[in-house]
Amino acid sequence: MTPSITIVGGGLGGLTLARILHTRGISSTVCELETSPAARDQGGTLDLHEESGQRALAEAGLTAQFRAVVREEGEALRIIDRHGTVRFEEADGDGTRPEIDRGELKRILAGSLPEGVVRWGAKVATVAPGRLTLATGEVVESDLVVGADGAWSKVRPLLSDGVPRYSGLSFVEAHLSDVDTRHPAVAALVGRGSMFALAEGKGLIAQRTGGGRIRVYAAVRTADAGAVTELADRDRLLEVFAGFADGLRALLADSEGALIPRPIHALPVGHRWARVPGVTLLGDAAHLMSPFAGEGANLAMLDAAELALALADHDDVESALSAYEIAMFPRAEAAARDSADNLEACFAAGAPDAMVEQMTRFAAQH
Repeated sequence: MTPSITIVGGGLGGLTLARILHTRGISSTVCELETSPAARDQGGTLDLHEESGQRALAEAGLTAQFRAVVREEGEALRIIDRHGTVRFEEADGDGTRPEIDRGELKRILAGSLPEGVVRWGAKVATVAPGRLTLATGEVVESDLVVGADGAWSKVRPLLSDGVPRYSGLSFVEAHLSDVDTRHPAVAALVGRGSMFALAEGKGLIAQRTGGGRIRVYAAVRTADAGAVTELADRDRLLEVFAGFADGLRALLADSEGALIPRPIHALPVGHRWARVPGVTLLGDAAHLMSPFAGEGANLAMLDAAELALALADHDDVESALSAYEIAMFPRAEAAARDSADNLEACFAAGAPDAMVEQMTRFAAQH
């Protein structure tokens, strides 16, 4: 008898899990708070790695759909200092980590599932092993509950008392559109992929996304997570980056719409739990980390693939969950440690020296 499976969260990890289970003849139900795959801005661009995100898409049978919309030129990387001097540049990647907008990837995954697998607009009120209660009062029972519900997971407390901690770094997000026509100098500065302009304690990170847009993250080291709300003011933020070249500050000065504060949180490195029957986690719910290892979405999708394959390959749920978690815990710990170390290196004294050295070594090895 195949188990009944409820997945809490219809992000990239939850949708990947549902899709791969479907290809193996195992049905599942995804409960997602958002009302549709495009209910809100889905975020920036992702570089999907061969060994994780792309492997998951292959297991899902979606490689062709992925390749049809990737931006291989998005692998380009530029690291500069606060004066605008280019310190490292990779005009083209090696083709193994092409970029895709998060919204496009979510569209592909959601569109690959049969009607009714995802229950859009289904808000989970409470969770217990084998049992969800929705905000409507409806009770959903299943053999397995998977928490794919992100940083502030409602499923995690069934397994762990771990909670995300503020990292000491906050982002303020800004957007520019139609950049090649309206902002050609900014477009030339950022290039075709990603740009990091770093100094001690602060930096500007810019990404090209589809449709001629650039997404900017102004990063600031601050001890108080709440202080970022004060920085989500264009004039105040420009004061913080007064020591940066005018061309770099134009990323903020010329940006459109409201600025969005985003304090960066992470679970403790090495977060794990003892086996609890009928419940597990994947992605940010299991191992939230800062974005400075580039592994968040990739690991969520790899978690989903390995969990789906374990459920397909084992005769009982508990054996599958044990096999999945034993492999996932050390992999996530290594990535979380890299993420924490990279965050420190990016904004240390002498920045961007440490990142330039790291990327130079990486380029030589590949």
